[in-house]
Amino acid sequence: MNRLLAAALGTLMLLTLPMLPAAAEGKPLNKAAVEAIVKEYLLTNPEVVRDALIELDRREKAEAEAATAKLVSDSSGILFNSTRQVVLGNPKGDVTLVEFFDYNCGYCKRAMTDMERLIEEDPNLRVVLKEFPVLGQASIEAAQVAIAVNTVAPDKYGIFHSALMSNRGKADRTVALEMAKDAGVPVKDLEAAIRSDEILATLEEVYGLANQLGLSGTPAYVIGSEVIPGAVGYDSLKTAIASVRKCGQSSC
Repeated sequence: MNRLLAAALGTLMLLTLPMLPAAAEGKPLNKAAVEAIVKEYLLTNPEVVRDALIELDRREKAEAEAATAKLVSDSSGILFNSTRQVVLGNPKGDVTLVEFFDYNCGYCKRAMTDMERLIEEDPNLRVVLKEFPVLGQASIEAAQVAIAVNTVAPDKYGIFHSALMSNRGKADRTVALEMAKDAGVPVKDLEAAIRSDEILATLEEVYGLANQLGLSGTPAYVIGSEVIPGAVGYDSLKTAIASVRKCGQSSC
């Protein structure tokens, strides 16, 4: 707020310069006189500062939203339609919700029920999942197994994903392989897939996307042209989905 206030006061200083008698007479401006006039003007019209701050804040938010929209647009190909991603819900849905997640993220685990509820209630929702392990080596191992599951048996991924996200302990390679085995995926096939270049390529793709969008934590969502960081909850996501359908933006 100090920066905004300084900018607003600077603008007011410029606006009040012509009010100085010295300026009209072509004499050098006196700093003390300028400050006195500005102070008197602001004390008489304090709402000017408020209005200036509101307008400056509005402009900065608009600029930030436009910059984010461009980033989303520039990466829309792999963001929404990568051949390496997982798609849940309706693959041909009219609204796509992208989630970046980590299997060891507590907020992601709690947010999973929001996602499942949205998919169950909305037959036209398309959900894209991005494996984004940011919480250490165990998370990377779990993500590697998950990518392998999607490669070997994509029809089993949903069951596997739900089970691993519901796991209360730390998710790592051992735990993830056990969950995959329980979901009916042959462990031998998974171990072979984990050694393939596709696993690293998938993770590098997601890390690159996250870096471009300025993401550093999980969960994080992309809907329409907006990036939504954090576990914002069912109601906020549902509202954003409805807004995209109504006006093409996450907020109308």
